[in-house]
Amino acid sequence: MKQVRKAIIPAAGLGTRFLPATKAMPKEMLPIIDKPTIQYIVEEAVEAGIEDIIIVTGKGKRAIEDHFDHAFELENNLAEKGKLKLLEAVQRSSKVDIHYIRQKEPKGLGHAVWCARRFIGDEPFAVLLGDDIVQAEVPCLKQLIHQYESTGGSIIGVQPVADSETQRYGIIDPIAKEGRLYQVRTFVEKPPAGQAPSNLAIMGRYILNPEIFRFLDLQEEGAGGEIQLTDAIRRLNEIQNVYAYHFQGVRYDVGEKLGFILTTLDFAMQNSELRTQLLEEMEKMVRKQSQAIG
Repeated sequence: MKQVRKAIIPAAGLGTRFLPATKAMPKEMLPIIDKPTIQYIVEEAVEAGIEDIIIVTGKGKRAIEDHFDHAFELENNLAEKGKLKLLEAVQRSSKVDIHYIRQKEPKGLGHAVWCARRFIGDEPFAVLLGDDIVQAEVPCLKQLIHQYESTGGSIIGVQPVADSETQRYGIIDPIAKEGRLYQVRTFVEKPPAGQAPSNLAIMGRYILNPEIFRFLDLQEEGAGGEIQLTDAIRRLNEIQNVYAYHFQGVRYDVGEKLGFILTTLDFAMQNSELRTQLLEEMEKMVRKQSQAIG
């Protein structure tokens, strides 16, 4: 069995939910405290043992490439001033071997993955979506890789969501369960409200066998008129087992405004330098709002 050594990170979306901030800045570069969201994703891949990463970008995404490149003038300045902790933090993002390819048309997630097919070749590979940050003792992607090594089948990361939220996600229709691993009857992309086969939602982490490209090559449009990765996974499941794994860890949704704000607050609360002052300022804000309402 071939090892999972490569990962695709799609980052070509327009970021319309965060306009006008994302008119000139990629949404993947919006910071959670002091680190761009995409760096959390890249670091998870590296911690899981991924050796080569390809980021699928689009127009106006040059800032992502610049972030993961060396910044010699900045690094020299920090070194000269003895700001070694900052220097280490800056250099960390440039120590990863990252490749780039552009998705020339916004045709959806499935198309973005298809754009990296030549980079992947005939190897199993990971896909990590930037809208989901996962904090876990064992990196989420590493958990999925362990399951792949046990089963040899593609593995889709899932977690339960509220029934009222199922129409926002790809949802699995499970057959059987062993521990946290599910056999899956089928996969449904954004089912209509009240029609989801379960509340187990696909959460932006995948290990896929290269046969997936056989179905992505068809360029069939699905929900929203886009080429959906979930549809190709459903087709793959018809010829070989595709499993779902309920991964351990806390998943943060940074793909919409409220989730992004709550993630920032949670991460700030975990920061010993910010926690006390943040709590004090939040108490002041709550009192002010209470007075305004009263």
